[in-house]
Amino acid sequence: MAVLGAGSWGTTFAKILTDGGADVVLWARRPELAREISEARRNSDYLPGVNLPIGLRATSRLDLALAGAEMVFVSVPSQSLRENLKQVEPYLAENAIIISLMKGVERSTGMRMSSVIEEVLRIDPDRIAAISGPNLALEIAKEQPTGAVVSSSSLETAQAVAKLATNRYFRSYINTDVIGTEFGGVLKNLIAVAIGIVDGVGYGENTKASIITRGLVEMTDFAVAYGAQAETLAGLAGLGDLIATCQSPLSRNNTAGRLLGQGYSINDVVKQMQQTTEGLASVKPVLELARAKGVEMPIVEQVRQVLDGTLNPRDIAPHLTTDSGEPQGERTLDDAQAHGGASLWGAFQRTFDQLRHGRRSAGGPRP
Repeated sequence: MAVLGAGSWGTTFAKILTDGGADVVLWARRPELAREISEARRNSDYLPGVNLPIGLRATSRLDLALAGAEMVFVSVPSQSLRENLKQVEPYLAENAIIISLMKGVERSTGMRMSSVIEEVLRIDPDRIAAISGPNLALEIAKEQPTGAVVSSSSLETAQAVAKLATNRYFRSYINTDVIGTEFGGVLKNLIAVAIGIVDGVGYGENTKASIITRGLVEMTDFAVAYGAQAETLAGLAGLGDLIATCQSPLSRNNTAGRLLGQGYSINDVVKQMQQTTEGLASVKPVLELARAKGVEMPIVEQVRQVLDGTLNPRDIAPHLTTDSGEPQGERTLDDAQAHGGASLWGAFQRTFDQLRHGRRSAGGPRP
């Protein structure tokens, strides 16, 4: 296995794979970081205090990292994915499976990461997978138990990846809803920025709970409009990731929002963040995609206004925004007719059943 990108999540996922018994090489852009990982078993820049497994190797040479790799896990900033893939292509093994660990959309095209991979590498979608879920890197690196979803258009590919990405503290589930899985990871970042903003302003738990709940509605409406299954957004890749990202100080998107809420400018926030904050880069392309499908996203729209400096963070109240003074249902009529009132609740229950009991249906669970 090869993991490309030695930031906090890339290094953590390399640890997950190694602890699961895989032979893993981690590619780090900087030679000094590769040496620290290989020799000191540490990544002090991104995972301070974490001991990395003895079997994990690291290199700053792409050709060595990719030599013979049957699976390639990609964890680079979403906006640089296309250029990175062009460098990777000459060294890829024939029929290698490419797995996205990223949670963003390409700003210039609005494309999901798996779509960029398919376009640049010109490979069958069945050789592409995406992984998403409540995955705060430092907690997992400290071996605190959690789960994630491996999604691919090929059930066989999803199963093969999930089998390797499972160990005593990390459990991978599977589905074939790549659209829902990827958009869940993208959209929750935007809601987490909103939560950070109101937290920085000083608003309390009622406000945050309202935004999280209405945010899940926005996420689901958007993803379903693009062909996702509503149940996916009620699982680990949607609701699970949303909860973790919105409530944790380890979340870069939450932290960035909190700084905005405290009055820092967007430029100051970007300077203070040590790693890429995907939510900040995804706001505008997501809103463009939403407009193309006629999906209303008042929470994300007000986050954009705060980023642009046209809305005082203290005035943010996206969960109250409406175009009508008339009482409205929590879900749109179209959504209720298409999915039924019990759909999201049933999926929510199944997610917790999976985490508690490890239940699998004949075709694998769909979180």
